[in-house]
Amino acid sequence: MRRERRAGISRREFLKLGGVGLAGAAMLGTTGCGGGGNEGDTITFTFGPDNSGGLQTLIDRFNEQHEGGVQVEWRETPAASDEYFEQMLSELQSGKSSVDVIGGDVVWPAQFAANGFLVDLSDRFTDEMKADHLDGPLQPITYEGRTYGVPWFTDAGMFYYRKDLLEGSGFSEPPKTWDEMKEMVAKVRAYSGEEYDGYVFQGAQDEGGVVNGLEHIWNAGGEVLDGGRVVVNSAEAVEGLKLRRSMIEDGIAPTATGDYSTQESQSAFTNGNVVFMRNWPFVYGLLSNPDQSRVTPEQVGIAQIPVSGSGAQSFSGLGGWNFLVNAASENRIEEIWTFIEFMIAPEQQKTLALESTRLPTLKSLYEDEELLDKVPVASLGRESLENSRPRPVSPYYSDMSLVMTERFNAALKGEVPVEEVLETLQGELQSIVDQG
Repeated sequence: MRRERRAGISRREFLKLGGVGLAGAAMLGTTGCGGGGNEGDTITFTFGPDNSGGLQTLIDRFNEQHEGGVQVEWRETPAASDEYFEQMLSELQSGKSSVDVIGGDVVWPAQFAANGFLVDLSDRFTDEMKADHLDGPLQPITYEGRTYGVPWFTDAGMFYYRKDLLEGSGFSEPPKTWDEMKEMVAKVRAYSGEEYDGYVFQGAQDEGGVVNGLEHIWNAGGEVLDGGRVVVNSAEAVEGLKLRRSMIEDGIAPTATGDYSTQESQSAFTNGNVVFMRNWPFVYGLLSNPDQSRVTPEQVGIAQIPVSGSGAQSFSGLGGWNFLVNAASENRIEEIWTFIEFMIAPEQQKTLALESTRLPTLKSLYEDEELLDKVPVASLGRESLENSRPRPVSPYYSDMSLVMTERFNAALKGEVPVEEVLETLQGELQSIVDQG
């Protein structure tokens, strides 16, 4: 779903009208001063829909094992991350939210922590426990040296390719650079006699488009933030976004890619019309269902996202979700921690992976033969998971994301030259940081 700027007010304006600006809220202290949280033996946990049923299995399992004691109630939230974010932000600002545990997007902890909305879990989620988890999911839960969340499941951008088409055109392995990918597209078209779309990705004005744009900047050697300093206007970032634009200019990607969301790029690939695709791990789970895909798992491989030149490091945008604890519920932390420890245990992470294709954050599960057999993307995409990077960790990320959404899309569509886009974006992001 698109995260376009709403017709009413921006998130920055929303925060101000709510009486708690990004910096102001942090000065007011935690929401615990105003009450909130649940009383009694029921913990309220929020998260979006899970149509596969894996999450409900775990909630039921917890409640059965703790019958007569603490119980968990799952309050389902909107599926769209931005709508869920705004709902939680409004509740937490009020200081009277009934939510105890938040299933939160990886980009939320810094902003919520800066506003005093979250319990500091540094003393509970210890270094010894952290050592059991992949490195990528640990980065966004840390803010100013403290830990404000616990990794639940992870996600990373992955580069899908049609093994059968590459092999039929004389290639034994996927491309490592974008130039190699373009050459492969030309040969696949020539050998097959078909005008396949060469590459599809997320270009729309939504969070998927932001992550995709960031990957191009990173994989060309650029950055957005260096500490608290905005550094997006660089030669490397220009190279990365120009290369992204060249996919459409050179006819490698269809023009419509400028409006493709996660689902639209997935549909193009699973319909069998595309050679290469950047998307999330969930796509691999669709390939085994003939009602959802004309392409089979045997025809598809997964590799790391290509880079601009040989020797460069490939990075994938980090996705996934964490457990966050409402500061207003700190007086119930023992019961809450019982639930969190249960949910991040190997048995529960494995169940969620098997039933909902939610990739675990525990390193040990990537050696589990049953999981790797039934969820092959966990093995095929291991390198991408290990080389994932969080989006800029900042208490102002939600506003920064809205600006990047618009600017990255304008550059991709060729509406504004890349150099001008980055010069404008540099000023806009710096203004957001300065105002904060």
